[in-house]
Amino acid sequence: MISAGQFYSYLQYRWPHLLGLTIEHIVVVTISIIIASIIAVMLGVSLYRTRQPANAALTIANIFVTIPSFALFGLFIPILGLGYPPTVTALVMYALLPILRNTIVGLRGVDPAITESARGMGMTSRQILWHVELRLAWPVIITGIRVATLIILGIAAIAAYVNGPGLGKNIFTGLARLGTAQGFDLALSGTLGIVILAVVFDLCLALFGWLTTPRGMHD
Repeated sequence: MISAGQFYSYLQYRWPHLLGLTIEHIVVVTISIIIASIIAVMLGVSLYRTRQPANAALTIANIFVTIPSFALFGLFIPILGLGYPPTVTALVMYALLPILRNTIVGLRGVDPAITESARGMGMTSRQILWHVELRLAWPVIITGIRVATLIILGIAAIAAYVNGPGLGKNIFTGLARLGTAQGFDLALSGTLGIVILAVVFDLCLALFGWLTTPRGMHD
């Protein structure tokens, strides 16, 4: 029988180790979401006016999401080895779809009357894109980034399969020792850590989105 007191004692004893794994998880997810955001937003900006190329990009991003994570990490081993390279590459691939889709939807959702007014004021197409369309589409884009972050927070745990960083190491080790008190503590601590990180990441991104959204667009 596993007791709450026993789990609490485990957390106290293993706190430095858990903190190190948590920092690793934060770092790999942050790096991956930044790279994915840059790629997806640039693609969205380039393709949102063209129907077929945009659909093709979304289809490819959809295909990435359908690949089982264990299989994808396994396929990367002979190409990228172990550790950070396969982890970041896979996480970026899984994060692309929500950000790309929301970028395209957000930019296409800008009222044409607004862009025409900006053009009538003498703004160039590039100025309209950066100062009008992207600003108006930003709340939709940041929502895509939040969704992508929550998705890869969980998938990052599976990266332990390729010796990736993060809390997945505790989960995998715990599952291998399931049936013992130590196995339960390991698996539960890793799982709870990811849940807590998901809440913290989402709150931070929500605050970031609110701070960077133009005045007058807040709900």
